[in-house]
Amino acid sequence: MSKVKKMEFRPNDYVVYPAHGVGQIVSIEEQEIAGHNLELFVISFEKDKMTLRVPTNKAAHVGMRTLSSPDVVSQAMTTLKGKARVKKAMWSRRAQEYEQKIHSGDLVAIAEVVRDLHRANDQREQSYSERQLYEAALERLTREVAVVNGADEADAQRQVDEVLISRAA
Repeated sequence: MSKVKKMEFRPNDYVVYPAHGVGQIVSIEEQEIAGHNLELFVISFEKDKMTLRVPTNKAAHVGMRTLSSPDVVSQAMTTLKGKARVKKAMWSRRAQEYEQKIHSGDLVAIAEVVRDLHRANDQREQSYSERQLYEAALERLTREVAVVNGADEADAQRQVDEVLISRAA
């Protein structure tokens, strides 16, 4: 049995938990669960009003990571400028792929979903499931961009919108 590398996170660090997006480590605590002492990261997702406890030795396994670098953020913005790549597969298959990209925690993959599902005002209306996936991806993208740039989410939203609108022009 191999020893999993322990992640080096400290309280007040922002982290990305793939299934939930950007959260902040509130503390690191020890709890006894089923007779075993576990060291846990306590992560707060303020916007979702949710607190998550992740065993420190499982953080890497679940894909928890530090925030993206400014280079990765600019790469994601460049991805947004690209032409939408919509495959001709059935919607259910594409939806699964989009869902996987959103939950991967990879900022560039999330930007691809936003780019592919974005609709300009003159295009046809999105279905309910398309809109749900688009909004989930957009929220993840803007939250991470906001925290990396030290801005608020409204500014990050404007920045993403500008890129998407400039692409359509």
